[in-house]
This record gives sequence, C-alpha cells and structure tokens, in this order.
Amino acid sequence: MKSLFSDPELEGLAPEEQTFKHRSGSVYSSAALISGTTIGAGILALPAVTLPVGVLPSTAVMLGAWLYMVVSGLLIAEANLQAMRQTGRTDLGLLATIQDSLGKGGAAVAGVAYIFIHYALLVAYVARGGDILATGLARVSRAVGWLPSVSPSVLLSGSLSVPLWWGHVAFAVLLGSFLYVSSERWIGWINSALVVIAIAAFASLLLLVAGQADIANLEPQHWENASAVIPVMFVAFVYQNVVPVVARQLNGDDQKVRQSIWIGAAVPLVMFALWNAVILAAIPLSVQSLYLNEGASGVLLDPVELLRVGATDVRLGAAISIFSELAIATSFIGFVFGLLSVFQDIFASTTIGRSEKPISYLLVFLPPLLFSFLDPNLFFAAIDYAGAFGNSVLFGIIPALMVWKLRDSSSPLVPGGKGLLIGMIVIAVSVIVQNVWLKLSAFS
Repeated sequence: MKSLFSDPELEGLAPEEQTFKHRSGSVYSSAALISGTTIGAGILALPAVTLPVGVLPSTAVMLGAWLYMVVSGLLIAEANLQAMRQTGRTDLGLLATIQDSLGKGGAAVAGVAYIFIHYALLVAYVARGGDILATGLARVSRAVGWLPSVSPSVLLSGSLSVPLWWGHVAFAVLLGSFLYVSSERWIGWINSALVVIAIAAFASLLLLVAGQADIANLEPQHWENASAVIPVMFVAFVYQNVVPVVARQLNGDDQKVRQSIWIGAAVPLVMFALWNAVILAAIPLSVQSLYLNEGASGVLLDPVELLRVGATDVRLGAAISIFSELAIATSFIGFVFGLLSVFQDIFASTTIGRSEKPISYLLVFLPPLLFSFLDPNLFFAAIDYAGAFGNSVLFGIIPALMVWKLRDSSSPLVPGGKGLLIGMIVIAVSVIVQNVWLKLSAFS
C-alpha cells in the first residue's frame, strides 16, 4: 500500500509522543463525497431518456456506463497520485494534473471544456433545484394560508406570489453561503449526512411509487434506441471532478482511494437501477405510447415531474421533492468543489492573495445563477451535450492519455495495460461520433 505522505517532512502527519503518525482521512467520508456527487441531476434525468428505450436495454447500458466511469475515476486517481509524487504538491486539481502529464496545451483545451461543462451543469442544477425549492415554498405557503390554492399547471408556470427565480436565488445563496463559511471537514460531515437522508428519502420514495407501479408497464423494450441514453448515463455517473479532492483527503493512500471510488460508485448504481425500474413501471402504457408517437415533434415527457406535480398522494409528491432537492444539492457541492479547484490552480500563479476566495466563489456561483434567469429550461439539453461531448473527452479520452504518459512500473490502480487505455479512447470517440451524427441529422 502506497501513501503519498510517507516522509515526515511532508504534510498529513501529526507529532505524537515525539513520533510522527500517519493521519489519513476516512474512506467512507470520501466515498460519501463520491456518492453525493454522483447522485445528482443525472438520476432525475434518467427516466425521461430511458422511457422510450425500456428497462432492460437501459439497465444494460447503465451497467456498461457505470463500469466505464469507475475505470475513468481510477485512471484519474492514478494520474493525480503520480503527479503529486512527482511534483511534491498535495493540492493538484484535475487541470493541474492534466498539465503535469499532457502539458500546457492539453491543459488549456481540457480547461475550456471542463469549465464549460461545469457551468452548464451548474446552470441546470440551479434551475431545477431552484424550481423545486420555489414550488415547495409555494406549497407550504398555501398550506398555512399565505397563498390561495392553485393547480399544478399554475404552480409550474411561475405565475405565483413565489416566483421561480426566487427559488434560484435562494438555492444558490443558501448553498453558497454554507460552503463559503464552512471548513472542508464540516462540509464532508454535512454532505455525508445529506447523502444518508437522500438515501432514506429515496427508500420511502420507492415504496410510495411502488404502489402505482405495474410490471406490465415495463413490457416495451427498444434495444435499437439503447445507445441514445449513453450521454445521460455518462452525466449520471460523473464524480471524477472530486477525485483529486478525495486523493488529498486520503493523503495519497492508493488503497483507500481505490476503495473510496468503488464503494462511492457502487451505491449510486444500485439506486439508479432501482429508480429506473420503479419509475418506468409507474408510467402507464398509454402515456408511454403518447410519448413515442409525439417524440418526433420534440415532446419530452419527464416522468419524475409528472409524478411529483401530479401525485394524488401528498406523501409521494413530498418524497420526490425532498429526494430531488437533496440529490441536486449533494451533486452541486461536488461540482462547486471541482470548479473551485480550477480557479485555485489559476490563482496559484497570481498575487490576488486574500481576495482569492470571494472572487472564486463569485466566479463559481454568479454565472450559473444569471443564466438560469435567462433560460431555466436548460436541464436536459445541458445534460445531453455535457455527457455526449464534454464528459467523453474529459473523463474518457484524457484520463487514458494521462495514464499512458505518466504510468510507471509501480502497481496501477486499474489493471489492463495499454489495451484498456485504447479501449477507453475508442469508446469515447464512438460516443462523440454517434452524437455528432445524431445532432446533424436532427437539423436536416
């Protein structure tokens, strides 16, 4: 087992009785960060894209995408640990790791894509999380008599005394303020607690939705459409942006980093598979048929929103809202950390000094909030483009290239040699080419 901090002169060690003992982070806390980052908006988008495919084809693609993204995270961890050992720095973010292995040119290209993807998804998170928060406030206000009762269609239209943009502001300000004033350890504890609450809400949600589920609704299977769900699957299983954070929290301990990734990624896989099956089983065949017949005209049915807003059982609507908000919040925290690490790398060569933290937070939170005002309907589009193009490059091609360049004779985090790395690149390029073709065909 290798640990980055095997030298007492390096950080991560604490003096005790005139000796130095290794002080490493918790595997389960780091795994919770990975799980929390993964359990985000992707899970909410899954049923909308798997509905026209069917439960069996989408589950098969899900397993393949999950394994691909686990290998991707392990490759990034290997490259990050190797770069930290070579440079002696313990605060290397993803872009700094890319620059150490692929040079400034590779880091520049990756940086543009990385920032674009993070901003696009943060816009989606602020928009969806803010919408859920606003409608939740409206429901509570009506329950206590502050607002008159309204129909679900009016609730979603935004023409309320609690406007949707208020929810966007509240969502960004509440989470931003919490992250700004909290220590990393405190954030880790809170994030772990939120993940536990989200899993509990998810379990109650499955029980409530199961009451509406009918196995006959799972009958339609369209294997020919299975590849269309890959981009959303890539986004659903994204956590790689926090891998450098995990490596630092665990003091470069190879075995603990590997364990954290496997454990942290396994929890979302089980949740996603159950979620996908139960939600699809709750959508009547008549609604599925309508979706397939009108899909060519651009109609996009969101089964989760359909169940949340149209639920006759108040408990079901509340459970969906709570789980959705927690899923977005935990994923949002991970993506904020990922983007903050980018600005940390950028500011490392500047003399901004004490202004670094407030400037970084403004750069992370303000653009997504403003764009959510301009177009709050970017949720599915942002996820589709981020998965098809950005994630295929950043979390498919680049990790393989980094490890190809940095790998030495030491024990790798993932076996397979160069054959595995070539396979990762071929799969990513195939996804990109297919989606370019699909996007161009849609315009013709």
